[in-house]
Amino acid sequence: MPERFDFPDKSTLAKALAEAVANDLKAGIEERGEASIAVSGGSTPGKFFAALGKRKDLDWEKVTVTLVDERWVPDTSDRSNAMLVNEKMLQGPAASAHFVPLYQGGDEPDATGIAKADAAIAAVPHPFDAVILGMGNDGHTASFFPGGDNLAEALEGNGPVVAMHAPGAGEPRVTLSRKRLLETRSLYLHIEGEGKVEVLEKALGDGPVEDMPVRAILRQTDKPLNIYWCP
Repeated sequence: MPERFDFPDKSTLAKALAEAVANDLKAGIEERGEASIAVSGGSTPGKFFAALGKRKDLDWEKVTVTLVDERWVPDTSDRSNAMLVNEKMLQGPAASAHFVPLYQGGDEPDATGIAKADAAIAAVPHPFDAVILGMGNDGHTASFFPGGDNLAEALEGNGPVVAMHAPGAGEPRVTLSRKRLLETRSLYLHIEGEGKVEVLEKALGDGPVEDMPVRAILRQTDKPLNIYWCP
């Protein structure tokens, strides 16, 4: 079973998660001279991004940051996870980190775009030192959406990057595969609000993975999962 850590508010959670992830990155730098992290977008991780980006005790020049998933939009779009990371995390001390985007241009994540994204991810220090996932009210994580056209490939394939179109996804998306996400020192699920606890409890129960794809992360036994939650 995953281990869950509950916090009284968003700021306390953000600081605790930033501390844990900073320690993961320090361990990577100590062991191999560099470190890498994959983060999620959305409204939840903003305070965590800010707390991590302010860490002056990290050698940010040796850190590579990339994304768990991305909408296939340029980083000038307010729907872009890359924009969010740049605005919220890669400021101050963290401005010297190396950022690797998933979006590679064009209107659709076609074969050429996916090949470029695969090559970009291949250049990221491997394995990750930390992967931080989120979860939607529909039970998706990364871009593992219920009804996704390439959901089986994302959950069972070798990836590393998979295109995804789904009814609840809005724009076309790309996501790191489950296999690639689990290739990490530490794995986190960051959720906030009472509604997300209800979704989590449902996902921890019986039912097909396809209905709530976050179950593919909750049920895996390859990597311990740390769940960080606050109201």
